[in-house]
Amino acid sequence: MDDEIENDESYEPQWMHRRHRFMKHWMRHAAMVPKGFLRYQLLKKLNQKPMSGSEIMSELENDTKGYWRPSPGSIYPLLAWLQDQNLIKEAEQTEPGIRRYALTENGKTFLDSETKSREEIAKHMENLRENSGTMWYGRHLERGITGQMARGFFQATRDLHHELRKDHSKEELEEAKASLEEVTKQIEAITKRLQG
Repeated sequence: MDDEIENDESYEPQWMHRRHRFMKHWMRHAAMVPKGFLRYQLLKKLNQKPMSGSEIMSELENDTKGYWRPSPGSIYPLLAWLQDQNLIKEAEQTEPGIRRYALTENGKTFLDSETKSREEIAKHMENLRENSGTMWYGRHLERGITGQMARGFFQATRDLHHELRKDHSKEELEEAKASLEEVTKQIEAITKRLQG
């Protein structure tokens, strides 16, 4: 049943389907992955437990629901480089023929620093989005359309977008679709009235 819904494009708004296809294409091409992304994801995985290169590839594939699996040609040279930089080390061998890696103390410090940097960037981006909402609606503050309302609307839309990417029943998706269509009609009607 869930497989049917996942493969049936009619249960996915058109804009979401296009974005879904784009993300699948983007994640499948390693050359498109931003610099440092794979390194950061790999270090995060090794911070959880010692892992081999193939285990890391499988975990990242699972995390992206099959959209992206880094190639051996990107994982193994990166593991060697991280080892040369004393950020990772070979873990104690528990199974013959399987080489697992773990973070060194330097690796943990580096990961903490990288995580803080990413959190700062995310915070700045959120501030930028909030300020953009205020700028778009700024001159109408006295009319009761506040920046806070705009931010709330965009936040709700973004949250719903992320939630719709998860597995849900056909009924739940139909309900969400009907609600979105109704809200869209209401917004269009308000816009037409304001346009005179």
